[in-house]
Order: sequence, then C-alpha cells, then structure tokens
Amino acid sequence: MLRETRHEKLLSILGQEGVLPIGEIAKRLGVSEATARRDLTELGRAGRLTRVYGGAVATPQPDEERPFSEVAVDDLADKTAVARRAARLIADGDVVLLDIGTTTLQLAKLLRGRPVTIVTSNLAVYDELRDDPEVTLILLGGQVRSNYRSVVGFLTESNIRQLHVGRLFLGASGVLPDGSVLDSTHVEVPVKRAMLASSREVVLLATAGKFPGDTGLARICGPQQIDTLITNKTSDPATLDVFREAGVEVVTV
Repeated sequence: MLRETRHEKLLSILGQEGVLPIGEIAKRLGVSEATARRDLTELGRAGRLTRVYGGAVATPQPDEERPFSEVAVDDLADKTAVARRAARLIADGDVVLLDIGTTTLQLAKLLRGRPVTIVTSNLAVYDELRDDPEVTLILLGGQVRSNYRSVVGFLTESNIRQLHVGRLFLGASGVLPDGSVLDSTHVEVPVKRAMLASSREVVLLATAGKFPGDTGLARICGPQQIDTLITNKTSDPATLDVFREAGVEVVTV
C-alpha cells in the first residue's frame, strides 16, 4: 500500500473510531508497529492527527468545522424549542451533564437562576453561567478547542470517568436513518462516549435539520443508548420511528 493511501486509510479509521492504540493501528493497516509509529509521526507533524498516550486521534482540519458563533444562529427557533422542552426535565437540585453544542447552550440559558449542578465541557455554557450564584458549575479540564468552545482530550475523559450523573443532555452533528448518532469532530467523540458511560439517563437534543443526516464522520452511539429524544415536529418520521422501535421516548416540539 502506498504511503499516501495508507495515511488516508489511517485518518479514516481514526475518524470513525476515535482514539486507537498503536498496536491496533498497525493491525488495521497490515504493517509493523514501527511503520505505524512513523506514519503517526508524519501525520502529527502535518497537523492531521494528535498523538496521545499509546496511540493517536485524528485532528479536524480548519476548513472542516464552522466557528461556534456561526453555528449558534442556525435554526435558532428550533434549538430554542428543543431546549425549552428539555429544561422541563430538570428539577431543582438535579445534577446534569451538558455536552458541547449550540442547543445545549440554549438549554443553559434557561437554567439561569435555578439551584442545579451543571457539569460541562462546553465553554459557551461556562461563559453563560459562571456568574450565576444559584448554579453550581463544574467545568471539566482538558485541551481547549477555541474554534468550537469546548475542552477535549484524555484529561477531559479522565475527569468524566470520576463522575456519575443523573442525566446527560447530548448533542450531535447528524442522525442516520438507522438511528446512528454522529459527530463531525473526531476529538469530541471519545468525550461524548465517556459522558454516555457516566450517566444514568441520556437525552439526545437534535433539531429537525439533523434527521436524517450524514453530517458527521464518527459514530457516537446507536439509538439503544438513548433514553429520550427531543426534536422538532418536522423531523423525519421514519427516523423517529427507528428510535421508538428501540424503546426511546420520542418527544416532538
């Protein structure tokens, strides 16, 4: 296999599965671990991936992701409606985990002045609530992604593994017709998966434009890992039926 072809295959594998150890990368590519390390070093120098302990994760390229400020105003009415319904699920005293994203930011705005505990990797949520005396705000540590206002990496994942929260409000870039929940940013996927594992209940917040949609390169989870889906009434009926068949409570607004 040509080096360039091997590099593209490696990036594709990392994009789909997140962080992989060197041994598994070598196995997938059919090369020695020494060759896999050289490939990782070359791609790391080119800014195409980030080396982590024992392996690597693909790095999104600048033209692959729009700034948070631009995404935040897309479908704002739909996001606000979804967030308003999600806020009704939160009682005073609850501990909730808010994922990255612009819909979770709208939810955070609705939680101002309420005696709740919010754990998040979303810097926009932090900015929204940091001066609120009623909210107990826990910001996860990690590498700052300034373009999308979040923190990621092994430190973030380690922080999350120390937690066990009642409810996660999860965002996504798109949802496939089979109910697969996708994200377009490789480095966010391991964080989202850690959040899923640390939460008793998972609420997916997704506006109509994401149903069905193939926006996103990496699979976060399937519908079986979602407890409640909150979306708009105009969302694709067939995709919503897939969630219902998986036992998910589907709420449309």
